[in-house]
Amino acid sequence: MTGVVIVSHCQKLAEGVAELAQAVAPNVPLAAAGGLEDGSLGTSYDKIKAAAESVCGEDGALVLMDMGSSVMTAEMVLEELKAQGKSIEMADCPLVEGAVAAAIGSAAGETMEQLKKQVEKAWETRKL
Repeated sequence: MTGVVIVSHCQKLAEGVAELAQAVAPNVPLAAAGGLEDGSLGTSYDKIKAAAESVCGEDGALVLMDMGSSVMTAEMVLEELKAQGKSIEMADCPLVEGAVAAAIGSAAGETMEQLKKQVEKAWETRKL
């Protein structure tokens, strides 16, 4: 199964999105990386890297981010992990809808390429 990493500026937001995604697919390796080490708002290279390493198995990991510096920091982490031979990608999607789609797709055995395409389709999800 492909692992899923939820990155946010807010620890509670990352954990909440991860909790929701885990509820629909309890067996999927999923990790949250939110906020700074002291619990304040921000993005932490070390937290993102630790989360990614914790769920990146032989099927790799897909990283979903909220905005701004979380994207830039995740890009730096991915650069390092890819240099180490890890299969890890980022997806551009709405965080909550994308996380749920990622968890379901991973549980269904989708490949990284299939999963990324499906997750990015979450932009099309309508609420009304």
